[in-house]
Amino acid sequence: MGLPVISDPRHDTIDAPNALRRFGLSLINDERDYPFLVLGAQISLVMIPLAVALFLPHVFRWWLPPAYFAVLFLVFFDRYTLMLHNTSHRVLFKPKYRFLNNYIPWVLGPLMGQSPEGYFGHHMGMHHPENNLEDDLSTTMPYERHRFTHFLHYWFVFMTTSLFRLTSYLATHKRRKLAYKAFIGEMLFYAVGITGLILAPGPTLTVFVVPYFTARFLMMWGNWGQHAFIDSPRPENCYVNSITCINTRYNRRCFNDGYHIGHHIKANRHWTEMPEDLEKNVALYAKEGAIVFEGIDFFQVSLYLFLGRWNWLAARYVELDGKGRTEDEIIAHLKSRTKPIVRDLPAAIPQPA
Repeated sequence: MGLPVISDPRHDTIDAPNALRRFGLSLINDERDYPFLVLGAQISLVMIPLAVALFLPHVFRWWLPPAYFAVLFLVFFDRYTLMLHNTSHRVLFKPKYRFLNNYIPWVLGPLMGQSPEGYFGHHMGMHHPENNLEDDLSTTMPYERHRFTHFLHYWFVFMTTSLFRLTSYLATHKRRKLAYKAFIGEMLFYAVGITGLILAPGPTLTVFVVPYFTARFLMMWGNWGQHAFIDSPRPENCYVNSITCINTRYNRRCFNDGYHIGHHIKANRHWTEMPEDLEKNVALYAKEGAIVFEGIDFFQVSLYLFLGRWNWLAARYVELDGKGRTEDEIIAHLKSRTKPIVRDLPAAIPQPA
């Protein structure tokens, strides 16, 4: 079979026919990231006024949250999260405008369920250096990755222990500035949330609390799918501890986030370069035994695993080496990659039942 034609986004040279676009391009390091300026402006013009309006006296009614959530979750939520991801890896604004880099995590982040600096500390300070291995606080290794009960355990541990485990990890690994910023950002978010729940419970639940829990559930669901299929003899190998999903609506909306293998191999690779990188290195992907799916995203991968629909996964499996495996052979291969891997896990990581 080999690699199918890839339709995911690539870089198109951006013309600057008007003063506003030229001004925007003058602020940022890479013109390919201009969509982040557009998205940031859209969120600012739509979600900030809506959020503020909910807190105005005599405005809030309980029929308003569903409308607010429809706009938040259907239009902006996923795209913001991956904008945050990409701008964490590659600084968006030029050095003389570096103060603007705080806008995405500090101003927009709390409206999108993200505590300021928490994502950066976890993702950049811990997840990528540890690469889903034992010291990664979000490692999927010890879990049976087709069992929903194991996922619930995974999510519960993250929700209840991640802040203190993350700050401890960062401090221990001499990343004290990241530890400090992550802790302060999280504490400020909690302080605002608790105060808001006392003074204005309805608006606070809508604007801060529900997005916060939703974001952390979905991030763990997505990370589970990204690292669901691990080759147990080589869990440190990015080709076989991550997966890649191509030709999806999710990639078109969320800046090629499906290319997780390529992202872990080179964390600062630009999102527009991901399809070409896969095409150029498909022989290496095949040799290493990488798992690539077409037409489904990480969230669907997790869902299919929990439903036990191995045949659905097999139908979307891309045979990079073209060996013509049967459905049963593909399923057996996928199942072999979801078994728990327990080597010398730190005692601080609770083990699933």
